[in-house]
Amino acid sequence: MADREAGPAGLTPAGDDNVVPFQVDALDVRGRSVQLGSLLDQILNRHDYPDPVARLLAEAIVLTVLLGTSLKFDGKFILQAQSDGPVDMLVADFSTPGQVRGYARFDDTLVAESIESGATRPADMLGAGVLALTIDQGAHMQRYQGVVELDRNSLEDAARVYFRQSEQIPTEIRLAVARQFVPGKGETWRAGGVIAQFLPDASERMRLPDLPGGDAPGSTDDDEGFEDPTDNAWLEAQALIATIEDSELVDPTVGVEGLLYRLFHEKGVRVYPAVSLVDQCTCSRERVMSILEGFSAEEVEESIEDGRIRVQCEFCSKAYEFDPAEIAPRDD
Repeated sequence: MADREAGPAGLTPAGDDNVVPFQVDALDVRGRSVQLGSLLDQILNRHDYPDPVARLLAEAIVLTVLLGTSLKFDGKFILQAQSDGPVDMLVADFSTPGQVRGYARFDDTLVAESIESGATRPADMLGAGVLALTIDQGAHMQRYQGVVELDRNSLEDAARVYFRQSEQIPTEIRLAVARQFVPGKGETWRAGGVIAQFLPDASERMRLPDLPGGDAPGSTDDDEGFEDPTDNAWLEAQALIATIEDSELVDPTVGVEGLLYRLFHEKGVRVYPAVSLVDQCTCSRERVMSILEGFSAEEVEESIEDGRIRVQCEFCSKAYEFDPAEIAPRDD
C-alpha cells in the first residue's frame, strides 16, 4: 500500500478503523473524522448486499461511528431508518467502547428496478420515511431519541436537520464510500467521513435562522427580512469543509490526519487520541433467550419448526437454536 502523505511533523497516523477527534480553536470548531477499511469490508462482505444497498449501509455505519464516539458514558448509539424505498429498514449501532454492527432489509425487486433505471444513489434506496437517532444509556436510564423525516434526501442532509432541530448546534457532515482494488485481495470496501460542529463559548454565536415553519420567536415561513447572524468563523469552517472531495475522505494515502491538515493547517488543528473500532456483534444466546421469553405461549408455538426454535441474528448472521422446553413464555 502506498505511504500516507506527510502531515504534521511527529504525528503517528491513527490509520483505518479509528475515529479521530479534533479541534480548531481559531474557528471554535470541534469534530471527528474516520476512514473505515477492513472493518467495513468484513461487515459488507458478510451480508453480500447488492452494491447500492451496501453503499447505503456503509454511509450509515460511518455516520453512526462519527456520532456514537461522542458518548461520554457506557452506552449505545443506534441509527435506524424506515422508509418506503427499496431499503425499507436500515440499522447501524455503536456500543462503547468501540463495537460496530449494521444491517439492511430490502426488496429484491425494487432494488433490481432501481439498478436498471440508474436510481442507485443512497437517497434513492431510502425513499421517504423517518430517521431515528437513539442514545441508550442502559437498562436503568431513559433513552433519548431524535426523529427526522426522510424525503428521498441523503443521510448527510437528514443528520444536518437533526442537529439543527434537536441539538441546535451548527453541524456539517461529509460521508463517502468507495471500492478499492488491492493487489492480492481484489476489490475491497472503504468509507470515510467527517463531522464538524460550531461550539463557541458564547452560545448566542451559534444562533441560526429557524427552519421554515419553526417556532423560534419572530420566525416566518420565508424568514423575510431575517438578518442571518451566522458567525464568520462558522462560515469559514463550512467553506473549508465544502472543498473536501469524496476521494480525500476514503484515500488511505491521505488518511484522517492528512485530511485535517489540508483543511485547517492555516488555522491550527489539534487532534486527540483515536477511538478504535471493532466489527463485533453484541448478540448472545442469553440475549436471544430473553427476547423469546418475552413471547406469548402462542408466539412461541408459532416459532417452532421441526421441533426446534431457530433464530438468526440480522447483524452477524450467527444462528441460535433452542429446545422449546427451554423457553418460559410470558404469562398473559
